[in-house]
Amino acid sequence: MNKQNGAESAVERQPGLDAGRRNLLKLAGTGVAALGAASLFNVSKSEAQSMTTEWDKVFPRSRNVDHQKVIFENRYGITLAGDLYLPKDRATVRLPALAVGGPFGAVKEQSSGLYAQTMAERGFVTLAFDASFTGESGGEPRNVASPDINTEDFSAAVDFLGLHASVDRERIGIIGICGWGGFALNAAAVDKRVKAVATSTMYDMTRVMSKGYDDSVTLEQRTQTLEQLSRQRWEDAANGTPAYQPPYNELKGGEAQLLVDYHDYYRTPRGYHARAVNSGNSWTQTTPLSFMNMPILTYIREISPRPILLIHGEKAHSRYFSETAYEAAAEPKELMIIPGANHIDLYDRVDVIPFDKLTSFFNQHLVA
Repeated sequence: MNKQNGAESAVERQPGLDAGRRNLLKLAGTGVAALGAASLFNVSKSEAQSMTTEWDKVFPRSRNVDHQKVIFENRYGITLAGDLYLPKDRATVRLPALAVGGPFGAVKEQSSGLYAQTMAERGFVTLAFDASFTGESGGEPRNVASPDINTEDFSAAVDFLGLHASVDRERIGIIGICGWGGFALNAAAVDKRVKAVATSTMYDMTRVMSKGYDDSVTLEQRTQTLEQLSRQRWEDAANGTPAYQPPYNELKGGEAQLLVDYHDYYRTPRGYHARAVNSGNSWTQTTPLSFMNMPILTYIREISPRPILLIHGEKAHSRYFSETAYEAAAEPKELMIIPGANHIDLYDRVDVIPFDKLTSFFNQHLVA
């Protein structure tokens, strides 16, 4: 037990609350708002094969890695879009690989891409990908999430990596950021090909949607939410299209600091990307339904004997998610708390994100 502070190639196939955050909490226990959709993006398989080839990331391109846009399918036949990063000096040797996802509501051009490119600089083949129904990935309706399908997305990324000529398929790990931290842990529990898993600023989305922040939702509130979500299904069925939540991460003044932090990343040049749900777009109103009765960390102990690394900021409002996951997990496990860091700092602050630790962790555990 250890606690610690501390030229694109062609596409390759393989507390005041802002409106959006307020709605998430309402869906997690205190009601549902009814507003129309913001900008949405439809991506079919054929369209995915002609994805954007320009560099449209929110972080600078590294000269030390090769980058390719790729597509692959998950087990449900949904076409996923990804960015594959490979070390330039890889020669013909098969390398360890990492699939990287998150944050929840983000796209691969944001935090997951930064993590993937940085870890590729450090010798790993890495794949950052858009979740089903979001970004450049396929699936309709747009901007809907599922704990099952999103967990499957990680395993589909492992499928892709394990078939790539530059990858040693027996040395594959995954990194989940924010809400995708929970999906990463769930994927590692069920997919024994994953040899090691790390999370950064982890959220358990099934817990926060079903119980609210700090597990504050009462049974009465939960029942009310489920009643409203259930009836919304009739509205959606009658209209032939889902209703959407308000635009995410808008500020009107007086919001809680965590919402100011989210806005500072998703709605400013620091991290804004037009395809991201969190950058002023919306989830479907009924997205929380599949999260309400499916606690994804139920089998976290079954990750063992494969190692877990949980990284979180000391001052993050979400720190308790990693702490309780750590307590529930079996050895080998490690919880690394970053002094002074908040939740968003671990999205893109390269001087705060412990890339040295991530590198040593995967170098140690992704062994043939």
